[in-house]
Amino acid sequence: MKITDIECYPVWGGSRNYFFVVVDTDEGIWGIGEAGLTGRELAVQGVIEHFKTFLVGQDPFRIEYLWQMMSRGGFFPAQNIATSAIAAIDIALWDIKGKALNVPVYELLGGLCRDKVVCYPHIQRPSIEELVENARKHVAEGWKFVRWGLSEFGNILEPSIAIPQAVREFAALRKALGDSVELCFDIHTRLDPADSIRLCRAVEEFNPFFMEDPIRAESMQSLRLVRQHVHSPIAVGEQFASKWEFRQVIEEELMDFCRVDLGICGGLTEAKKIAGWCETHYIKLATHNPLGPVSTAACLHLNLSSPLVGVQEQPRKPGTSLMDVVTVQVPWENGYLLPPTRPGLGIDFDRDAARKHPFQIAELPQLRRLDGSITNW
Repeated sequence: MKITDIECYPVWGGSRNYFFVVVDTDEGIWGIGEAGLTGRELAVQGVIEHFKTFLVGQDPFRIEYLWQMMSRGGFFPAQNIATSAIAAIDIALWDIKGKALNVPVYELLGGLCRDKVVCYPHIQRPSIEELVENARKHVAEGWKFVRWGLSEFGNILEPSIAIPQAVREFAALRKALGDSVELCFDIHTRLDPADSIRLCRAVEEFNPFFMEDPIRAESMQSLRLVRQHVHSPIAVGEQFASKWEFRQVIEEELMDFCRVDLGICGGLTEAKKIAGWCETHYIKLATHNPLGPVSTAACLHLNLSSPLVGVQEQPRKPGTSLMDVVTVQVPWENGYLLPPTRPGLGIDFDRDAARKHPFQIAELPQLRRLDGSITNW
């Protein structure tokens, strides 16, 4: 079997783009992958065009070899644009291998470690009343977790306003939902260490499942300071592009949950290594998955085959978006994702439908402090 083509499908989903990649072979078996790095899809597509020059003609079963070729073959170390391109191709190669061998991808990764994977939805709303109502709606549907994040007001994110608001939201949700529903909160790299510590300590009484991305990702040295002062579990890693960037937070045990993004960190091949490393430090996976149905499937196969899993991000139920493009999606039931039984990733992709949703330039929001200075979105 040989790779014959690699085709990119940047798809407009109504409010954002999704970036899918199809790898074709001379035996008619093809695989589907998805890249992250939302807002920089054209850059990822450019890298894939470079990769095509040496991947066409290669054996798609040599997944690790091809991963090394893409990661190290250009001399300059692959960072998040290149690793996002690698991720999409890598996931597609695993899909090809599963289809060719007529087994789900999780069987290739060691088989089932669990029967199902618990997941959390996004419940963000502009007011506390709407937030609580939306949380109750999701819990009634069967979700066991809810997740929301630090509030901005228009394009303003000011800690002195956002932190007290977050504390009020925690209090209202815990009162409305009781202790049986897990609360995940995303600071989204928007606070500096001192403000993040202040918020984390203020909400400890509400027993969050984790506090996500308490500081910016550029230097995890400062996470040591946060760790010393915070008792709630910490989740980080969604912006990391490789195992090398995870090294410090794993070895120094600066996180409790690993937010590895399969669409950015180099796909299943790299994520499986990161998961194994996390296991040696009792760090559970909490896969970052704000993307589309292909990423959902890839994360599910990793989580099904990994021994330590906390939760999978799942913004919405599978089968409720992009159904014309990804016509078969992974099963969901009562707050859990279930193992697919079809070979490969267990999903199906309609190329013609994807072409009917052409890419649109869409920048992510930009936030300011009250004084007009830039802050992280």
